[in-house]
Amino acid sequence: MFLDQFKFFFDCCAGTWKTERTYHYLTHNQVERSRTEFTVEALTADLKVKVLQDNERTPPPELDSLPGYHLAFHTVSEKGEEVSQQLNLLFVPVSSDSPILEGDYLRDRAYEEARPMISHFRFDTATRELLMTTHYTRVVAVDSISLINPNLRIRKIVSYQRPPEGQPLENPVLVGFGVEQKAV
Repeated sequence: MFLDQFKFFFDCCAGTWKTERTYHYLTHNQVERSRTEFTVEALTADLKVKVLQDNERTPPPELDSLPGYHLAFHTVSEKGEEVSQQLNLLFVPVSSDSPILEGDYLRDRAYEEARPMISHFRFDTATRELLMTTHYTRVVAVDSISLINPNLRIRKIVSYQRPPEGQPLENPVLVGFGVEQKAV
């Protein structure tokens, strides 16, 4: 049941999306708006294996059932700055405790640092919220995607100054919000 709801979430995420985001840079009191168009496509089995190998993981027997996607995006800020990136990602569930599914979120290239990265994900089947936490060198990024309906998502991103090991996240340096609509 949990995996069916998780699969439904990702089935809805496939396609082309447009988003308007607002970023609040707390370290220098600046607000910036941007517009992003991105495309999400299912990964082939070969690319799933590549993402696992890039992260030094052995492909599990249930590889076909793991949600994996190719993400390509292009962002234009209100200042005219442009950023484009493509990456492959794979979600590997590790545990489920009603209504929560948790596991590893693997990428062949991370956003903040251009290298393979293993992060943690938590999916709430009751609220259809995917929470992804990534420990980068200088920050810890907590990214939330809430599926409102198959054509509308709400996005929240909070990046914290990375605390010493074992300490709580307390000092946000960036907060972003976005409304993402599927292009029909």
